[in-house]
Amino acid sequence: MPGLVNGHSHAAMTLLRGVADDLALMDWLNNYIFPAEVEFVDAEFVRIGTELACWEMIRGGTTTFVDMYYYPDVIAEVVEDCGLRAYVSATVIDQRSPDAENASDSLVKGAGFVERWQGRSSRITPIYGPHANYTLNAEQLAATRAAANRYGAPISIHMSESPFEVQYSKDTYGMTSIELLESIGFLDGPTIGAHVVWPTDREIPILAERKVGVIHNPTSNMKIASGIAPVTAMLAAGVRVGLGTDGAASNNDLDMWEEMRLASFLQKVEQMNPEVLSASTVLTMATRGGAAAIGLEGEVGELRPGLRADLIQVAFDDVHHVPLYDVVSHLVYVTDEQDVASVVVDGRLLMREGNLLTLDTDRVAAEARELAGRIKAALEERNQ
Repeated sequence: MPGLVNGHSHAAMTLLRGVADDLALMDWLNNYIFPAEVEFVDAEFVRIGTELACWEMIRGGTTTFVDMYYYPDVIAEVVEDCGLRAYVSATVIDQRSPDAENASDSLVKGAGFVERWQGRSSRITPIYGPHANYTLNAEQLAATRAAANRYGAPISIHMSESPFEVQYSKDTYGMTSIELLESIGFLDGPTIGAHVVWPTDREIPILAERKVGVIHNPTSNMKIASGIAPVTAMLAAGVRVGLGTDGAASNNDLDMWEEMRLASFLQKVEQMNPEVLSASTVLTMATRGGAAAIGLEGEVGELRPGLRADLIQVAFDDVHHVPLYDVVSHLVYVTDEQDVASVVVDGRLLMREGNLLTLDTDRVAAEARELAGRIKAALEERNQ
């Protein structure tokens, strides 16, 4: 079958998996994640964390992912080596971050990254990743869109993710998040909107008209209690909707099979209607629909002549696949990442019968544990 498309991730945050759980989004970000990133994240952290994420994604059958994090050159180099396909974002944020001091600094560094990687690899697309409308002001968001358009680069942004974000936009600009982005011309170019949990009835047609690719992250949205995205309403309006895992610090894994299953179940229970968001619909969201949402329609997400050779083999011989009546039902409601047998990206074999061929997993595991040990010791010392 086609490889899975993970439309929103923060790959290197695998190294922060479990460091802060059971918290609301803004508490989690401001009091735990942002401080930890400033203290611990550097090029070594990003390299090891991204390798760990690529191992997890290959193991689970993800062949394409959209990433937003710091040190994008390091991320791109890891992806180039491990063989996956990725949109790699140059993160833009107006606060001190691990690789920049403010929005202006991150925009300048982002331009350098985009210039270095445009056309360098058939599997890596450099893009811009403005964090959100509460970490960048309207002028900075407009400047990011202008920079992206100069290079013909897509944008990935957290969009209408939480009640806090929407209320912040109303209080600051007198309009909702998506209305703000529309008013400043931010949507005038390829845009990937992560989460989109709280779009209004007026905003959903804007998303469709502007061809915004919406990435639904059910596990992360549930864990942080951001809300339930109106996925069926967006699909009915013609919005392109794919699936994503978000980062492993808020998920806490990168398992796209889980996202498919939970996306379907969440809509069913929210609407009290078992017929909505069927297995075939969410399977499309994870493959062909996800490719369309990020701008790779006609390149990946399907198995047909002329497309990139990104495909996976899924084994149906484990006990939870017995008996078998409907393949699509089993792929969505039964399969998990341990059932993926082999992975091919761009015609290159990355995993064969469960054995990774492009990463030294023993080295990655050892380095991840050693670095995590240092982080844990520093956190314990700080909290004494």
